[in-house]
Amino acid sequence: MTTATSPSRFQNWRYGTIYAVIGLVFAIFLSRLFNLQILQGVDWMAKAEKNHTRQISIAPARGIIYDRNGYVLARNIAAYNIVVTPAYLPDDESDIQRIYRELSALTGVPASQGTAADAKLLEACTPGPGIAQWVELGASNAPYDPVKVDCNVGEATAMVVRERAVDWPGVSVEIEPLRDYPTGSLTANVVGFLGPIPANKEQVYRQAGFRPGRDKVGYSGVEASLDDILIGTPGRRVVEVDVAGQELGNLQPPVAPVAGNNLILTIDTRLQDAAQAALVGEIDYWNKIIYGEIRISSGVVIAMNPKTGEILAMVSYPTYENNRMARFIPAYYYEQLSQDPRHPLLNMAISATYPPGSAFKLSTATGALNEGVVTLDQIIDAPGKLTLVEKFSPTDPGKERDYVDWNEAGFGKIDFLHCIAFSSNVCFYKLGGGYEDEIPEGLDIERLKQYARALGYDQPSGVELLGEASGLIPDPAWKRINKGENWSTGDTYIASVGQGYVAATPIQVLMSAATIANNGKLMQPTIIRSVQDGEGNMQEWWWNPADQTVTTTSAGAGSYQISPFTPNVRWDITTDAIIIDYQCEDTYCTDTGLMKTVQPWVVSKIQEGMRLAVLDARGTLHRNTSFLNYPIAVAGKTGTAEYCDDVALDQDRCKWELWPTHAWTVAYAPFDDPEIVIVAFAYNAGEGASVAAPIVKLVMDAYFEIKAIDIAQGLTGGP
Repeated sequence: MTTATSPSRFQNWRYGTIYAVIGLVFAIFLSRLFNLQILQGVDWMAKAEKNHTRQISIAPARGIIYDRNGYVLARNIAAYNIVVTPAYLPDDESDIQRIYRELSALTGVPASQGTAADAKLLEACTPGPGIAQWVELGASNAPYDPVKVDCNVGEATAMVVRERAVDWPGVSVEIEPLRDYPTGSLTANVVGFLGPIPANKEQVYRQAGFRPGRDKVGYSGVEASLDDILIGTPGRRVVEVDVAGQELGNLQPPVAPVAGNNLILTIDTRLQDAAQAALVGEIDYWNKIIYGEIRISSGVVIAMNPKTGEILAMVSYPTYENNRMARFIPAYYYEQLSQDPRHPLLNMAISATYPPGSAFKLSTATGALNEGVVTLDQIIDAPGKLTLVEKFSPTDPGKERDYVDWNEAGFGKIDFLHCIAFSSNVCFYKLGGGYEDEIPEGLDIERLKQYARALGYDQPSGVELLGEASGLIPDPAWKRINKGENWSTGDTYIASVGQGYVAATPIQVLMSAATIANNGKLMQPTIIRSVQDGEGNMQEWWWNPADQTVTTTSAGAGSYQISPFTPNVRWDITTDAIIIDYQCEDTYCTDTGLMKTVQPWVVSKIQEGMRLAVLDARGTLHRNTSFLNYPIAVAGKTGTAEYCDDVALDQDRCKWELWPTHAWTVAYAPFDDPEIVIVAFAYNAGEGASVAAPIVKLVMDAYFEIKAIDIAQGLTGGP
């Protein structure tokens, strides 16, 4: 008898397997549901919420920039853009094509050209794609978002589009704020321009509510350095949208944007215009009439009130047209500016360094008189040439080297004040490095550096602009590190007359003379007169030169209040012990650990020497007649600085007696109660007294003429 397999056992096994699989599937579903709804419920709820809500950032109005008299330097104007909303176009394709053709005839933008893929790679309104391609790209992304097809159209064109709104459904005019600079290139290096939010800062600006691609930030000038003051705070709308992106209504009360604060600069546009005209006019005169070639390529003029530090004019030539950067930064124009060897994008008043030449002698004179290197009644022999033994160490036998004066005939025997007035190189060689028994102990480089720093050299001025250079007052340690050589006695002699490795910005040269003019008080230079909100209420802001930022509270050591304007004394060399004391023996000086000041009578005598430069027949500001018989008492210092840079090397001019020279002049007035100090610099211009001094005189003429006009009209906001 054959035994058959039990069907009930087989069926039970099959059923058990099926039930287990079904149970496993249900367990997976249940765990997945638990994970989604319980563990990740908050996250998915937020994503669901995000699918039907949208946060819309509302751009704030950027603050307006004025000069000290209320003249507008930067403002916001309305720019009209023609936009198409894809979702609102007619259903009939023939009507859509008609709209495109008629819109093309009005704007000049092709009705159809290229592909949507081409438009995807470009910014809105960039020439190339046609209207159909821009709209096609927008429809694929967000059909209810307006698509720009033509930007910055004229008001007449915008009015036509509005009139045709019935015939052109989906087409409208969008008003966009555009930055406008009424003074253009005249103040471009101070005011600056705007640009798109940089990629490396997108996250920071997004968190603050700004939108890359729409909002712009400062790229240079005060537009950049004081961007936090000008930019304002974005508003916000939270709206409900459908799956196509159409707005259905507000979910929260809208938050209005807060406009940026307004800036009132210390610049006087009238004096700025006069300074630029004087600089450019003098450069053109020398290039065309005297030299017969383009020899002087660039220059700087700065005017400042030495008692308050307010900068009244700051001209850097050549410059650029910041209105060309208003909508976007043209690549070809930016490339043209970047490759220009004259560096028009650089504010040379603060960011370029040059040998200051004889203008630096104010530092040497101050140190030598204060340290007792020379006395007022001491007679110094100043021939046209000095032969010295240059040594690189005490045991070095040395080698004879000639150090020449700019005046080949020399000045004979003169006293200290006439060393300044005549700007005798030989005299200052002796004061800086000493000379035999006549001046046994010179100032030496270590002490010279301290006095130069006390007058503002070798450090940024702290003015509220980005990219300021520090300049350089070298010393033995610097030379060993950077040149791989020991310091020589010749280095000291050359540094004493502002040559060799000495480098300074024009604003540092200005500050050195301003400190002397202001009886030893070095004022913090500033271009900010006040910060105000839209209703004219004064706002408090502080500037930190160390990290170049502005805050609404004091930013710590070194920061100072820029608004409301308060003159800020950085230090007074006659009362603040800021000069490190050195004891010198032979060619070496040792830090004693003590600090010292400059005696007030020393500053007074330096002033007298600068005044003699105008009054004495052989004075550097008298012999070229710039200030001869000038109705206001003027004091100043000229400078003719030899240099050797890449341009001079290319021209093979860095040779003995062939070195090219920069022209400097710095002067202040009135002598007894100074209210303006002016520096003029001209690159590769020749003699300072011949080229730079007339520029200073023209600017000084303009200042006192403007002042007289303002007084006659009862105005108080002038220079």
